[in-house]
Amino acid sequence: MKQFTVPVLFGLIGASILIYLGVWQTQRLQWKEAKLQTIESMISANPSDLPDLPNIEMHQYLPVSLKGEFVKDEVHILTSRPPIGPGYRVISKFKTNNIVILVDRGFVREIDKNNDRTSGVAKVIGNLLWPNEVDSSFTPNPDLDKNVWFARDLSMLSTHLNTEPILVVARQIKPNLNEVMPWPIDTIGIPNNHFQYAVTWFSLSIIWMGMTVYWIWRIRSRQDI
Repeated sequence: MKQFTVPVLFGLIGASILIYLGVWQTQRLQWKEAKLQTIESMISANPSDLPDLPNIEMHQYLPVSLKGEFVKDEVHILTSRPPIGPGYRVISKFKTNNIVILVDRGFVREIDKNNDRTSGVAKVIGNLLWPNEVDSSFTPNPDLDKNVWFARDLSMLSTHLNTEPILVVARQIKPNLNEVMPWPIDTIGIPNNHFQYAVTWFSLSIIWMGMTVYWIWRIRSRQDI
């Protein structure tokens, strides 16, 4: 029986580690689902006034209602919106309460990129957002000549347009002139892969035990020869 000690220990220890990782991912899944429900509740809550000093720790996803005016300056973020296809997010300067901030007005198709869009007085209902879209290794620098950007880099955008580093993603703009299709915040884009990870770890534990059984069977087969 001593010849089976190593494979049995190898199998039990390895499977235990894999099962532990699967259980951990299951716990992470429960945590993530609860967090997403909290974010969804926050996103859809009644809008309030813009805080005096908005910050990511306290105000990420906070719904706000703004009155002010759009300034003509805007930037275009290259993106794609299923099932429409490629296009751009339009981010404009917006004056409100004696400050100038950024408003993500929504999506336009490629052919509409350079159309003139109405400026002037408007009411915006949306959510504060500090996007995390920049990868220093892979995100290209913006093409300023063509006014094409590749991520909502809040720091760079606010510096370029000379605004406060505050971004509101609109879900409703009045008056609605149908120039831009609103693309409000939701939780669809927030990754939640913990279920797949859990399935992977549990599957590997089963495969590991199967390999261990096969190993023991091979040892026993050699003894019977």
